[in-house]
Amino acid sequence: MKVELSIRDDVGELVLNRPDKMNAVDDAMAAELSARLREAAKAAVRALILRGEGPGFCAGRDLGTADPGNEDGEAILERVANPVIRELADFPAPTFAAVHGACLGLGLGLALACDVVYVSEDLKIGSPFVRIGAVLDSGGHYFFVSRIGPHRALELIYTGRLLSGPEAAAWGLVNQCVPRAELLDKVRALAQGVAKGPTAALLESKRIVRMLAEEPLGLSEVLRREAKAQGIACRTNDYREGITAFQQKRPPKFIGH
Repeated sequence: MKVELSIRDDVGELVLNRPDKMNAVDDAMAAELSARLREAAKAAVRALILRGEGPGFCAGRDLGTADPGNEDGEAILERVANPVIRELADFPAPTFAAVHGACLGLGLGLALACDVVYVSEDLKIGSPFVRIGAVLDSGGHYFFVSRIGPHRALELIYTGRLLSGPEAAAWGLVNQCVPRAELLDKVRALAQGVAKGPTAALLESKRIVRMLAEEPLGLSEVLRREAKAQGIACRTNDYREGITAFQQKRPPKFIGH
């Protein structure tokens, strides 16, 4: 398989497993990734990790079979890349990316579609599309502008410059940069800790944050949506457990619903 899924203690781990091609995504691999995401959602995992096997996270779309001048770039993106970006961004649990080495094109989109992104120092992330006469895709414009602003987004797009792990963290493109040897352990520990929390309530916050990123919502509307989300959360077992544990001065034991 080009994409593997394992589940342990309510945490799913998706592995891009095509290391000989720098985990470049072809049609079959995109289909596998979509299928594994559906499997993880059906299994009701309470957190999901995405990582790549081998020397890099993902070098983007596999251009080995590209047919320049004849292929339909729009159709390819709508068929191959865009569906998995949407599925990952909409995944019904907190998501975490552990990213090392090359993170380009579709790989960039997959990484930044996750809720939290930890990277290693050897990261190479950016928009090299200028080198092949193409347009940044896979949500790259959205992720760049929302995280680092239009001026820095256009600098990376115009120049094709790739950021290292420390640079990406300093710019705010990713959450944190850690040594390569510690990357996966740190992300796994983070995901496992979150998976033990009130994940139904966390998912409500994920939805609100997504709305704020995509819509010009004012304070009054955010207050209304927070109240609605709290109404949903207060009907969960975790809410009752959390409040009861607080009153009884003991650690809560959340179950995710």
